[in-house]
Amino acid sequence: MKKRQYFGTDGIRGTVGDGPINAEFMLKLGWAAGRVFARQGKSRIIIGKDTRISGYMFESALEAGLSAAGVDILLLGPMPTPAIAYLTQTFNCDAGIVISASHNPHQDNGIKFFGPEGTKLSDAVENAIEAEMARDFQTVPSDQLGKAHRIHDAVGRYVEFCKSTAHGLSLRGRSLVLDCAHGATYDVAPKVFRELGATVHCIGCAPDGLNINHEVGSTSPKALQSEVLARHADLGIAFDGDGDRVMMVDHEGRLLDGDELLYIMARHLKRRGKLSGGVVSTLMANLGLEVALARDDIELIRTQVGDRYVMEEMKQRDWCLGGEASGHLICAHHTSTGDGIIAALQVLVALEYSDTSLAEAASGLRKFPQKMINVRVRDRSAIGHHEGVKAAVTRIEQELGERGRVLLRPSGTEPVVRVMIEGEDGDQVARLCQQLAEEVQVALGIGQ
Repeated sequence: MKKRQYFGTDGIRGTVGDGPINAEFMLKLGWAAGRVFARQGKSRIIIGKDTRISGYMFESALEAGLSAAGVDILLLGPMPTPAIAYLTQTFNCDAGIVISASHNPHQDNGIKFFGPEGTKLSDAVENAIEAEMARDFQTVPSDQLGKAHRIHDAVGRYVEFCKSTAHGLSLRGRSLVLDCAHGATYDVAPKVFRELGATVHCIGCAPDGLNINHEVGSTSPKALQSEVLARHADLGIAFDGDGDRVMMVDHEGRLLDGDELLYIMARHLKRRGKLSGGVVSTLMANLGLEVALARDDIELIRTQVGDRYVMEEMKQRDWCLGGEASGHLICAHHTSTGDGIIAALQVLVALEYSDTSLAEAASGLRKFPQKMINVRVRDRSAIGHHEGVKAAVTRIEQELGERGRVLLRPSGTEPVVRVMIEGEDGDQVARLCQQLAEEVQVALGIGQ
């Protein structure tokens, strides 16, 4: 498949000022996107961002570029990525733009597009934008310039939407700790859970433009675990910087990742007869999830790593639930993309319906020990063809039996093969993973 010049699987990202991620690039990208959408007549595009300091500069640059192409702009300010997907549809916009680098540190930033239905742009539209990037910048006549409007009730609209996905849920009497990663959920998330009746304690809710994801949020959950225990809370919820990922912590301070949250939601939907098909996850989903779901006659389908592959498989099968262990969870019966707040609400709905704690609801899933070793190789594409490696994999699979698995996954960005083994016996898993990593090193390693 041809490598796209600008658009990756998750938008355009990089360190601010490094390579294409600068104000000049954003100006040109806004203009190029505006030119494409303006072909349909007068167009309107919505822009949201997370809390990192460079968002102010990039928002202004995109706004100027879109205006120069004759496109009207709606400005949301700091809002979760899934909120932009939803509000793109609500305001009948031709596209939505998110300025965010998700769970990355503040010095990184990027941009992601949504189409009018709140899903990723088609390849045809991305190709058209890339073609416009090669043209000379030219502003439309002054009487055709786009106008910008700031939307002041965006938070309220999104809060009400999130609450509507958990119809009938009451959190009265529950004590929750929210960790908003000093990111885009800092305003929205506390409002959602408080309005549903919970007593909410917040950490990571004081963004200053530089502290997003710093020692807080779903990628750094220790602060949340400590706070839940210190406050004797019922549970904790951690989002990442742009709000499309979620992790949860039970009352004992134990972290639950995306696999465990998928398990809770899937069982709840199955019991209520509302699970269309099964669950979609990736090659990295723990084998324990597959075994636990099978006990409830729920099928697990695995895709390549990446939320776009999960979503594509869900659409193809018309299934409603999917996600990754990272906490990027997609509840397609409620929204068009991964949404941390909505996923957390669906878990809480499941807890209320079954009258159980978070720890009890997840107790049916026993994760299998997993070991991964990264091996630097000359040619990562050769991993699927080397006879010696294939023989080693077969031998190890036979030793593991049906209660274990082997995964060799080439990195998409560096000369590395990820050697991963899962099984019931942790010592066996560690030993076999080391053996296989050494055999891959001998067969394909750099310097061999």
